[in-house]
Amino acid sequence: MKSTRTHLGAMVLLLLFWGMALTGWAQRSKVEETEQEINGITRKGQRIMIQLDHKGVEKAWSAYLREKTGGTVKGPSLLPTPKAQATKGIYTVEKGQLDTISANPLRIVSKVVGTPEGTLLWWSLDMGNAYLSQKETPREWTRGEAFLQQFARNLYKQDIAQQVADAEKVVLNSQAAADQVVRQANEIQSRIVRNQQKKQEIEAALAENARELESLKKEVENNLKQQEAAKAEVENMQRAVEIVKAKLDKID
Repeated sequence: MKSTRTHLGAMVLLLLFWGMALTGWAQRSKVEETEQEINGITRKGQRIMIQLDHKGVEKAWSAYLREKTGGTVKGPSLLPTPKAQATKGIYTVEKGQLDTISANPLRIVSKVVGTPEGTLLWWSLDMGNAYLSQKETPREWTRGEAFLQQFARNLYKQDIAQQVADAEKVVLNSQAAADQVVRQANEIQSRIVRNQQKKQEIEAALAENARELESLKKEVENNLKQQEAAKAEVENMQRAVEIVKAKLDKID
């Protein structure tokens, strides 16, 4: 049980750590204005660092764009050609609708890149009459910043939820192992009780056996005495017969 309490204590500390980590990650999700070359064209846009594996971020970003814009998300080609490889991590949307940022349809160009520190997500918004820029479109820039930060926050929450689920599985497995140990202890105790009962039964049988042996010895002694008495009786009868025979022989 001490081991189980240790596991549970460790899980609580991990959950507290993850909770603080979520707050820290959200605070570090800073959006920066940067330029990115996509298909030979340099565009100005926004970039955010997400401290999660890029494969998961890339998959989530494609789904997020599809959900929020209602448009068709064109992703990178899966063909193993140099041209296809050039589109790696690039996701675009033609005439996407993001009312939280702009009332005009948007052409979205984005790129997801894995780094040793996490995943860099960059995007550029063409609003038809202007491109997203901190200086030229400050209101839209702030809204775009909030959009990216919310995406990152959602991913962090999902990651924490998955880690919590994994931790709960560990707790359940630890509890199951502890329950198994308790069941084993109960089984061992039951075997001890059965062993003691069997020992008592054997001791009682041995005592009964000893009493029966003494009784049998006495019966043997009595039988020997009875044999001697019977033998003496036979000898007496034989002598009596001899005496009668002798008397008959004397009669002419």
